[in-house]
Amino acid sequence: MDHPELLEILCCPETHQTVALADAATIQRVNDRIAAGQLQNRAGKKLEQKVEEGLMRQDGKVLYPVRNGIPVMLIDEGIPL
Repeated sequence: MDHPELLEILCCPETHQTVALADAATIQRVNDRIAAGQLQNRAGKKLEQKVEEGLMRQDGKVLYPVRNGIPVMLIDEGIPL
């Protein structure tokens, strides 16, 4: 995500906590769990597509995917960590 000013105004739609760009290690752990078929989003949909980027909630419990450079800030699309 190439817009640091956007990060300043984005927040979790559920708790209103701030979000930050997830580090490479977090993205790798998420992708490993997706590859193993062990991860679903908050809506209960099994994730099959790798995550390239994500915004992690301040408490570290939820990751919101960034798809094609656009943050998907919907509660149901959040990925429990």
